[in-house]
Amino acid sequence: MGSKIARIGLIGWFVCACTWLPAATTRLELADEVYHIPAGEWKWIPVELRQEPATVMASYIVEDGSGKVRIALYSRDDLEHMQDDAILAGTAQGKSGGFAYRVRDRDSYAIVVDNRTDKTNPATVRLRVSLDFARPRVTELPPERKATVIAVSFLVFFTVVTYSARKLLKAARR
Repeated sequence: MGSKIARIGLIGWFVCACTWLPAATTRLELADEVYHIPAGEWKWIPVELRQEPATVMASYIVEDGSGKVRIALYSRDDLEHMQDDAILAGTAQGKSGGFAYRVRDRDSYAIVVDNRTDKTNPATVRLRVSLDFARPRVTELPPERKATVIAVSFLVFFTVVTYSARKLLKAARR
């Protein structure tokens, strides 16, 4: 009897472990390092997404120096130009910040730690970058889908009402 209960307990633990294992393996940490950014300069960290789309999560804290640091996510092709309209996601200038951006295309990206606006103070920045491969939860339909759902719902509703009204009128006439 005791060994049967022990086996059931082990099976329960195994089922729990198998259930939680996929959730635990969807996140990959790319960087958790301190970078020294000279005054008026920037550095970048490569982000390769060749297999499947992911959410890129990045945050930074200035440990010492300039308070005008920001981070931004660029496509690797846009890295050489570094124009503001090419930023996929980014933060405002400051001592800390972060973003999470769902990248849909399999491509090469770069996270830029930017200290170009402060020409006199270097910065020591702790940067954390990770990828989350979990599928995003859908919380809201796009506008065109909402309109379609509403139109189909009205059509079904009025079809049922019309059919029911005809049947009721036929029954009332008899």
